[in-house]
Amino acid sequence: MINLVVVDLAGTAVDDGGAVLSAFRGALGRFSVPFTEEDLQDIRGANKLQAFRQLAARALGSGPETVRVAREAHLAFTEELLHEFRSGPLVPIEGAEAAFAALREQGVKIATNTGFGRDLADAVLTRLGWHHWFAAEVCGDDVPAGRPAPYMIFLAMERAGAIDVRRVAAVGDTPLDLEAGANAGCGAVIGVLTGAGTLASLGGARHTHLLPSIAELPALLGRLRENG
Repeated sequence: MINLVVVDLAGTAVDDGGAVLSAFRGALGRFSVPFTEEDLQDIRGANKLQAFRQLAARALGSGPETVRVAREAHLAFTEELLHEFRSGPLVPIEGAEAAFAALREQGVKIATNTGFGRDLADAVLTRLGWHHWFAAEVCGDDVPAGRPAPYMIFLAMERAGAIDVRRVAAVGDTPLDLEAGANAGCGAVIGVLTGAGTLASLGGARHTHLLPSIAELPALLGRLRENG
């Protein structure tokens, strides 16, 4: 029986209106870091500073210039997104709040994990009035390595008081979300098709279930409970 759901934010529970990709493009272009649209899809779900370091290192090699460019590009990315998250289009994925309420009724705790830093995550959760839903809120800068490493999931478990990873469900919209859940050993690793991932890309990552959206999650967990 699942007793903790660890859910990603952008693309999984929140529709950002394309703001994340726009901010990536703007920051990378401003600092002349070459990228492709495939690159942007590959880093969705990743720790954002680590993603900038990865792309900058590919263009510039290792060294202090790469560190500087990555840091400044990440700062520009964060500043643009903070503005968008505070005043631009940002809405729950349809059915997300009803899903949170249903999970609560089932006695399931909910935690967030996200590749955003704390300032961006807080901006999203405060804008939507969502802090009260979550037993734990974990961000990319809370752990030494982001997805596909499992550390955000483990930290969410610690903060939420969960001790059995087999009773944890990881939910996300990117292959990296699913890889992190699989690497953690979660009892359920669930992809949703409302964000960056496609049926093909999510299907290629280790998972237990794929759903049209987070709105279907309570029904799925209810079936799993009934089936023992």
